[in-house]
Amino acid sequence: MKESIQIEPIQSDPGLKDRVFDALRKAVISMEIYSVKEAPKLDERKLAQSLGVSRTPVREALSRLEQEGLVKNIPRRGTFVVRKTKREIIEIIQVWAALESMAARLATVHATDKELEAFRVRCNAYQADKQLDGARIDEYSENNIKFHQDIISLSKNEFLISTARLSFAHMHSIRASTIKNPDRTVQSVIDHTRIIEALMARKTATVEKLVREHALKLAEHVEKHVDYLE
Repeated sequence: MKESIQIEPIQSDPGLKDRVFDALRKAVISMEIYSVKEAPKLDERKLAQSLGVSRTPVREALSRLEQEGLVKNIPRRGTFVVRKTKREIIEIIQVWAALESMAARLATVHATDKELEAFRVRCNAYQADKQLDGARIDEYSENNIKFHQDIISLSKNEFLISTARLSFAHMHSIRASTIKNPDRTVQSVIDHTRIIEALMARKTATVEKLVREHALKLAEHVEKHVDYLE
């Protein structure tokens, strides 16, 4: 069974093109493309109907997504969401490890006490229980994504943030897929707790090391256990 894209209608306004692009980008990134055997196909006509717009802004948005490497148009076949190979995924994770660890380092210098406390409080909602049941793993998966996005944001380095945006687009699906492994989930909670403690204490070198190692553990997991990628 192919993963289907979930999308909601948007309102027409002067910024329609950007709104269509943002909606499609968010929907594509949210798809669990590694839980299916084939790359999902995007139907331009159905997307336009779902969004409540003409096909022109949808076509332009798909073109922009192709430039970002998130979709690919194949002549006479259509537009498909891009599935990375196992090697490509590992390389992306390695780059992410460098970006996020630097972001964590910068966060200890630039984030305010109020911002760090707000981050800690947000995390406490899903960090308290290390034994997550099946129903809560999906919720944890989304919070796990937000955890890493928050660290990038707390760096307050706009160039790093914009650079990480594209890498994270590819990271989202593989994180959502691997975090459903019970052992990975438990280890993730433990790692996050240590990262939060180091951030709150503004231990620059420690948090940089913890975040980098946390990301590289994902690369190791993909290398050893992910056998559904080419």
